[in-house]
Amino acid sequence: MHTKAPLMDELAKITTAAMGLAQAAGEEAKTAFRAQGDRLVAEFDLVRRDELDALKAEIAALRAEVAALKPASAKPAAAPKNKAAPGKGAKRAS
Repeated sequence: MHTKAPLMDELAKITTAAMGLAQAAGEEAKTAFRAQGDRLVAEFDLVRRDELDALKAEIAALRAEVAALKPASAKPAAAPKNKAAPGKGAKRAS
């Protein structure tokens, strides 16, 4: 279809080109922000979510294994009680 308004055709072409340019600039900005974020993560030595989840699963499995290895009737050992109060009956070295 041929229009008799070349000004409108040129305006449509310019608008289409501007939208394409804006989309490309948006993608470029997104890539730059992602790269900056990755750099910060590497600099701060942060751990990724999947690594954290894997470590949590491994810890849970190890805890279950330790619980299975412990006898059910065994009680944790109590700390020995100190019958002498601190400072009483003890001679100080001068």
